[in-house]
Amino acid sequence: MLRFANLASGSSGNATLIESTDTTRSTRVLVDCGLGVKELDRRLGALGLSLTDLDALFITHEHADHIGHARAVLQRSQANICISHGTWLASDAPSWGLDERRIQWMHDATASTIGALQIHPFTVPHDAREPLQLTCTDGEVTLGVVTDLGHVSEHVVESLQGCNALILETNHDTDLLAKSAYPPFLKSRISGRLGHLSNQASAQLMERVWHPHLTYVLAAHLSERNNTPELARSALDASLQNRPVEVQVASPTASSPWIKVCRA
Repeated sequence: MLRFANLASGSSGNATLIESTDTTRSTRVLVDCGLGVKELDRRLGALGLSLTDLDALFITHEHADHIGHARAVLQRSQANICISHGTWLASDAPSWGLDERRIQWMHDATASTIGALQIHPFTVPHDAREPLQLTCTDGEVTLGVVTDLGHVSEHVVESLQGCNALILETNHDTDLLAKSAYPPFLKSRISGRLGHLSNQASAQLMERVWHPHLTYVLAAHLSERNNTPELARSALDASLQNRPVEVQVASPTASSPWIKVCRA
């Protein structure tokens, strides 16, 4: 069984827990670590877990809302860190004094096995040194995680084929961003080819990866100033054209319940 819970999503911090269970074991990977230790432990506790139940942290890139509290979590758990060389070097991770046996290097298009979970990292266009997003599978169903990318490359489309559930960036509404009080350089960065996906771009991506066994999409990484849950969901719903896919929106302040990844 494969399931996940989004613990936080947005510029103030990101974290998603993925769990795979087979007949002998459960494997739990935390994707990104932008929540402080106390808050992360509280949100894990609501799921019946704690920091000591984590097997690995997968860090997508070096921005603080994704890696900011990884060191503290690693100090309080036995989890390994899954990370690209570029992200490692672009962050302060080399100064953490981490035992190299706890580092699992991630590479584009190279699968890695962590317990009952197989992870397939892939590069995305974002203003970071070697950013990776991922799909993961228990051998039966597949979850895709794709946030923090400026545009939809062919590699991203190829990497997300066959997913049964998606955590998909819907960062901003184009009109709201254009009219916002953000300075021009920040608007340019967000809307640029190495920034973040608009609702419209996310909807177009979903159209390209949709297949009859995609059952669930979680809209994620919404801008608090330049988007609304209603706009994000409306864009995705419109692209689905009444196909039977459940669409929900991640909260920046509250965790989701466990979401089981299923085939249609």
